[in-house]
Amino acid sequence: MGCGTSIAVENQTHPSETAIKAAILIQRWYRRYVAHLEMRRRYTWNIFQSIEYAGEQDQLQLSSFFSFMLDNFTHMNGNGPDLISHLLDSVVDPLTEEVRQLKYEQIVVPESYCGPRLSFPLSVTDTNALLSAFKEEQTLHGKYVLQLLYETKKFLKQMPNIIYLSTSYAKEITICGDLHGRLDDLLLIFYKNGLPSAENPYIFNGDFVDRGKKSTEIIIILFAFLLLYPDHMHLNRGNHEDHIMNLRYGFTREVMQKYKTHGREMLQLLQDVFSLLPLATVIDNKVLIVHGGISDKIDLDFLSTVERHKVKSALRLPKRSVDHLNVHANIRSSSRQSGRSRLDSPCSSGRTSRASRRRKKHITKQGSCSSSSSSSSSSSSVCSPRVSSRNTSRRPPPSPSLPSPTDVLQVPFLDSFVSLEPPEPPRDELERQQVVDILWSDPKNQSGCSPNSFRGGGCYFGPDVTQALLQKHGLCLLIRSHECKQEGYELCHNGQVITIFSASNYYEEGSNRGAYVKLGPELVPRFFQYQVSRSTRKLTLHQRVCVAEGSALRALKEKLYAHRSDLMAAFQQYDIDNTGRISTSEWAQVVESVLRLDLPWRTLRPRLARLGADGNVEYESCFEDISPGEPIPPVTPNLAETLYRYRTDLEIIFNIIDKDHSGQISIEEFRQTWKLFSSHLGVAVNDQTIDDMARSIDFNKDGSIDFNEFLEAFRVVHKLVIKEQQQG
Repeated sequence: MGCGTSIAVENQTHPSETAIKAAILIQRWYRRYVAHLEMRRRYTWNIFQSIEYAGEQDQLQLSSFFSFMLDNFTHMNGNGPDLISHLLDSVVDPLTEEVRQLKYEQIVVPESYCGPRLSFPLSVTDTNALLSAFKEEQTLHGKYVLQLLYETKKFLKQMPNIIYLSTSYAKEITICGDLHGRLDDLLLIFYKNGLPSAENPYIFNGDFVDRGKKSTEIIIILFAFLLLYPDHMHLNRGNHEDHIMNLRYGFTREVMQKYKTHGREMLQLLQDVFSLLPLATVIDNKVLIVHGGISDKIDLDFLSTVERHKVKSALRLPKRSVDHLNVHANIRSSSRQSGRSRLDSPCSSGRTSRASRRRKKHITKQGSCSSSSSSSSSSSSVCSPRVSSRNTSRRPPPSPSLPSPTDVLQVPFLDSFVSLEPPEPPRDELERQQVVDILWSDPKNQSGCSPNSFRGGGCYFGPDVTQALLQKHGLCLLIRSHECKQEGYELCHNGQVITIFSASNYYEEGSNRGAYVKLGPELVPRFFQYQVSRSTRKLTLHQRVCVAEGSALRALKEKLYAHRSDLMAAFQQYDIDNTGRISTSEWAQVVESVLRLDLPWRTLRPRLARLGADGNVEYESCFEDISPGEPIPPVTPNLAETLYRYRTDLEIIFNIIDKDHSGQISIEEFRQTWKLFSSHLGVAVNDQTIDDMARSIDFNKDGSIDFNEFLEAFRVVHKLVIKEQQQG
C-alpha cells in the first residue's frame, strides 16, 4: 500500500507526457498568434507613418512653389503676387502697441456670452475658469483670445532663444511632447501630474497645434499658464508652429471657423507668437531639449544669437530669383567650357552646369523653376513640378537647406585652375538652417548626418553626431519629440537621445500611447504612459489591431486609387500577354516604384490584391473596393484622377484665395485657383474647361462657388465600408 500511495503522489506532481505536449502546442500556437499580431501592428504603423511623411513632402513641395511664385512672379508676369503674398510674407502692423492694446480692450463682449471673462494680469482663477469652460465645450470670446495672444507676444519678445533651467529650485521638471490639438491628452496629463505651478514646472516641446480639433483650446491654456507662471512654464517651438504648415493640417481652418469675426487678426498675431517661441531648453547645463533634433552643423552658441522672429516659417525658402539662377548657371557653364578647352576634360562642376542649363530651359518653358540648394549632405530643388511615371521615383521635396560649403568652384586663372571657396552664405540663411535642423531632424541608427528625404526637411543624425554635440557643450542627454512612438517614448543612441510624444491615439483609436518624462536633480528620466480611451478600453488586443489596421489599409488603398493610371501603365509593361496578372515580385516592385512609400508590399499583398489560379497577382483587383464620388460632368477621367491625388493641395490653394474662409469664392477667384494649381503640378487645364466647371457648380447662378461642395466630388468611396454600414 505504501508503494501504491507513493505512485499516486508521483502521478499527481508530474504531468503526463500528453499534457506536456498539449501545453507545448498551445504555447507554440500562442506565440505564432502574438507574432502575427505584432507583424500586423508593425506594418500598420509603417503605413500610417509613411503616408504622414509623404504628406509633409507634398506640403514642402507646395510651399516651395509658393515661395518661388512670390519671389519671381513679378519678374515673369509684370505684376504682384497678391494671392499668396499675404500668406508667405509677414504683415507689417501699422498700429502701435498702445493703440493695439486699446483696440482689444474696446471690443464689446455681449451680455449673452456665458464663458470665462479674463482680466490681465492673469490669476489662478482665470486658468481654472478656462479649464472648466473647455471641459464643457465652451469657446473663449475673441476679445480675450486677442488680449491673451498680445500679452504672450510681449512676453516672448523678452525671452532668449535657449532657456536655461535648474532642478535645484524644484523637485522635478515635467517634459511633454507633441499634443497636436488633442485637448483630452493635455487634461489627462494635468489630472495625473498636476497643474503647472512653482512647485510643478513644465516644458512643452512644440507641436501644440494641427491635426486635432482642439488646437485653439490647447494654445489658450498653454499661453495662459505661461503668463501666470513665466518662470515655471516653458514652451519650445515645433515644426507645426508655422503658419504655412497650419494651412494644410487644420489649425488655420479651426481658428477661422471658431472665430469668424476676429480669426484673421488672430492668425496674424499667431505668426508673430510662433516665431518668438524659444528654440531650445537646457536643464542643469546637462540636458538639451529641442523639438526635432540636431545636425552636424548645429552650434548652440550660434543658435543663441539667431534672430528667431525673422523665421516666420521654416518652409519659406530663401529667395532664389531667376536672375540669380541664370548667373549661377552661366558661371558654372563658362568654368566648365574653359576647363575643357585648357585641360580637354570636364571640371568637377560639369554635372551642376548641365543641371543648371536644364533648370534654365525649364524656367523659360514652364514659368516655374528648380534651383540647386544643398548642404554638406543634401541636394534639393526649390520648386519641382511633379511628374508621375513608373521610372520616376518620388522626388524628395526641397529640404530646407543651404548651398554646400564643400562645393568648390573651379575658376580659370592664367594657364591653370584655382580652386576658390564659394562665398559664405548670408547670415539669415545660416540662421534659418539652424532653425530648420532643430525643428525637423530625426535620429537614425547609422553614423553620420544625411538629408531627411523621407520627411523632406531637416537631417537624419547618427549617434556620432549626438555624441559630438553633447561632448562639445558638456551635455549628457538630448530630449526631443517630433516622432510618434507606439509606447509614447523611445530611447536610442545608447540612451543619449529620448523621444517623447504626448498625443495618444495619434493615427487611430488605440494606435499608440502618450507619455511624458520627469527629471529630478539626479537627471534620471522617469517615464509615465497613458492612453485617452473612450471605446478601446473594452476592446481586446486583437480588436484594437484590427481597427487600426483597417484604417491604415483604407488610407493606403486611397493612395493606390489616386495613382491608378501610373500603376496600370507600369503593370501592363510587365503583362506582355495582357493576361491581367503579373508575379508578386513584379507587383511589389511596381507599387513601390510609383508610390515610393518604402512599405513591405509582399507582406501587404494579401490585404490589397488577389492572387489568380496560377499564383500570380490580378493587379486590377487593387482598385476593386474603391470607387470615385459623383464626378462633375466637365471633368475628364484623367483630370479627375489628378484631383483625387492632389486634392489637399487644391484645397490649400483655395483656402489662400478664400480670405474670409467662408467656403464661397467668385468665379474669377476659382479661375485663379486653377491657374496656381495647374502651374504647381504642370497640369494643362484650358480656360474653357475651367469655365465649364465653374458654371456646373454655380448651382444658384449667383456668381459664387461653394468650393467645399466641389471638393466633395473628389473623395474616394470605400465600397466595403458602405456595405458594412448598410448591413449594420
